[in-house]
Amino acid sequence: MSEMITETKPAPGFDPEAFALNLARAMENSGKALATYLKPRDSAEPLDKPPAELTEVVKTLSAVANYWLSDKDRATEIQTKLGKSYLDLWGVAMRRMAGEDAAAVIEVPPRDKRFSAPEWKSSPLFDFLVQAYLLTTQWAYQLVRDAEDIDPHTKKKAEFYIQQITNALAPSNFVLTNPEVLRETLACNADNLVRGMTMLAEDIAAGNGQLRIRQSDPANLEVGVNMATTPGKVIFQNELMQLIQYQPTTENVLRTPLLIVPPWINKYYILDLKPEKSFVKWCVDQGVTVFVISWVNPDKSLGHKTFDDYMKQGPLTAMDVIEQVTGEMKVHTIGYCVGGTLLAATLAWLAEKRRVRVTSATLLTTQVDFTNAGDLLVFVDEDQIAALEREMQASGVLEGSKMAMAFNMLRSNDLIWSYVVNNYLKGQPPSAFDLLHWNSDSTRMPAANHSYYLRNCYLDNRLSAGTMVLDNTLLDLSKVKVPIYNLATREDHIAPADSVLYGSQFFGGPVKYVLSGSGHIAGVINPPAAGKYQYWTNEASTASTVAEWIKGAQEHKGSWWPDWRQWLTGIDPEEVPARSVGTEALPPLEDAPGSYVRVRA
Repeated sequence: MSEMITETKPAPGFDPEAFALNLARAMENSGKALATYLKPRDSAEPLDKPPAELTEVVKTLSAVANYWLSDKDRATEIQTKLGKSYLDLWGVAMRRMAGEDAAAVIEVPPRDKRFSAPEWKSSPLFDFLVQAYLLTTQWAYQLVRDAEDIDPHTKKKAEFYIQQITNALAPSNFVLTNPEVLRETLACNADNLVRGMTMLAEDIAAGNGQLRIRQSDPANLEVGVNMATTPGKVIFQNELMQLIQYQPTTENVLRTPLLIVPPWINKYYILDLKPEKSFVKWCVDQGVTVFVISWVNPDKSLGHKTFDDYMKQGPLTAMDVIEQVTGEMKVHTIGYCVGGTLLAATLAWLAEKRRVRVTSATLLTTQVDFTNAGDLLVFVDEDQIAALEREMQASGVLEGSKMAMAFNMLRSNDLIWSYVVNNYLKGQPPSAFDLLHWNSDSTRMPAANHSYYLRNCYLDNRLSAGTMVLDNTLLDLSKVKVPIYNLATREDHIAPADSVLYGSQFFGGPVKYVLSGSGHIAGVINPPAAGKYQYWTNEASTASTVAEWIKGAQEHKGSWWPDWRQWLTGIDPEEVPARSVGTEALPPLEDAPGSYVRVRA
């Protein structure tokens, strides 16, 4: 980080000379950013066709346009509606400029933080801009919503692309049409733009020619130093994972140890952030012997690794190692997100093989049926998967930045454009935030594994249908009889609560469905001491939708963690003296969090 960003102080008043000089410096820095962006492309071969993503956008929106343009009367009607809205807005603007009170044609949604500055209402100019933008956005969504001859998947994609386009074109994203940025620019003589363009150039350089938006200040956020600090040792490793065992902090522990299977799309330390947020530390302090899989950040040499390999070299191998260390043949298990999907598939594989290795399974925001899967479905169809497979074939992996951007686009106003405005227009570096630092610490995915996952889960939905084949074994979830704690989060865009609830029916044993407040991450990483959010339970419900289920549910304040711990005790309460880490046959290899988690994409 340059000294300019950390030490520059705003000027006490407007100085035309300083303003002009800073504008020139900002332009110079924006030129550096452009040069950094273009540099990796100078030596690249010219493309014969546009990127697949752009082709998909054009194809999808063209289908919507063709619907309206194919009927003259229909096209005239929709254009007339927009024109009338603009005329109404113009009339309101004229009355406001004449000093009259006039009700807005369209109001800013209460939860839209982009237009919270008072000038968006007090200034007739900015009020006009924001209403024109909202009317146009509303009209664009109506074009998609009322296109009757468009199939549901194309319509869902079109809605998503319209959302991305309208979010990008919001007046809040530009210097001259954002009153907060304009005020800041004049107050500090455009020094904010100098700082912002400097950060922009640095972030493009950090992404090797792609913009890697900084969402958190990396200062004081280092894995093994400030995060992932729960004491433990790596006791085993293979080419796909390291297995970490954590040091006990209680005199006695549950007899049955716990194996956590995190997603490989992200790094495991979401479950071991700062100590006050660490689920791993909390479990250890609750008298649980905890083992966690830390997946490798794969390169091209591992591109051939399949879903089978991840099952066999991941949870199955971990269970064997845990048996050697503790003497226990059975384990409690937790799977998070895609790690939970892998765990569910592993449970079905074990059931088919008649191998009794698991006492219970906890699934955190996990889908086993993808009928009602979340917003990521917009990226899943035969054409898009085939294009992605062609891209992965060359590199052997899917770069982590691709998946990170896809997740960020699901909440682009919060995770992209707010940082564009604050970082690059206001020149304000983000503060240190462990969760967002983890979010930007992306991982690659082996081509073979990712292709299998997309096709068998999202595209063909084979796991719940009983047609998924793993390690030459047909999987049947109804043969999974172990008790399951199935946690969903109410605001989840990735694994919607309805999808998680629907998936509960496919297991053959008892399933306790629990709904937590907040979203995919905050609803899970919610330590009891924080006193935040809530969770709901409904033991007797057979509802098919969350809306119906929650009518008879009991709300509990705070974290679901103690409820889960009590559920675990109810299954197997027996305790034994706390175990030491590793054994003579499996001595510790290195301190937690290990070396695999430190490899950055």
